[in-house]
Amino acid sequence: MSRVRDVFAKGKAFIPFITAGDPDLSITEELVPAMVAAGADLIELGIPFSDPVAEGIVIQEADMRALAVGFTTDKLFESVKRIREKTDVPLAFMTYINPVFAYGSRKFVQNAADCGIDALIVPDMPFEEKEELQPICREFGIDLISLIAPTSHERIKAIASEAEGFVYCVSSLGVTGVRKEITTDIGEMVSLVKEAQDIPCAIGFGISTPEQARQMSKDADGVIVGSAIVKMIAKYGKDCVEPVCEYVKSMKEAMV
Repeated sequence: MSRVRDVFAKGKAFIPFITAGDPDLSITEELVPAMVAAGADLIELGIPFSDPVAEGIVIQEADMRALAVGFTTDKLFESVKRIREKTDVPLAFMTYINPVFAYGSRKFVQNAADCGIDALIVPDMPFEEKEELQPICREFGIDLISLIAPTSHERIKAIASEAEGFVYCVSSLGVTGVRKEITTDIGEMVSLVKEAQDIPCAIGFGISTPEQARQMSKDADGVIVGSAIVKMIAKYGKDCVEPVCEYVKSMKEAMV
């Protein structure tokens, strides 16, 4: 059983996303263990990229800030090794297919596994093209996470039947970002997944308040929050660890 799946066996999972290297990698290294202490169950580290097509302005700007201070993927691998000295929380990289290909798919996955990454999320890689990465991920023991959107409909069962780790259920159409309300029938998405495979489902895109976390966790096995945290990091900069951890604690406590 994967370490990622194990997380959900302990109850509802809270999964924060941060952009690695924003405001710099030393803060990323502080944030990860601190968020674990505040209740995070699995952490997504976004790899900064100059053309993040699934991201709204908040995460786009975070990517630009990280790249401006000299972020590189190799520096991130070294950073994750240092994080691993402090915590064994499951970690997922969220990236785009282009940076993986540019780095060299095999070398990227092997280096990710070597530094202690458990899962890989590639939002712009269609289900039909996952063979580009899946065999390499399996070889190195990394879960390649499948995403489903409200428009996936008849494809949901096909995607879910081959999914690993957990299924990332995208709550809203469009790019990432905080939303006042989420109108998608999450329960229906989750039940379609579970009909195909008994695998955990985590909801992401748009969730920002404890009340939303509570609502979403009624139907799903986990809640993913990115933009609201990245916004906080933009506001507080190097002083972000404490406010982010208070927020993580409030979100985790709200989940049912």
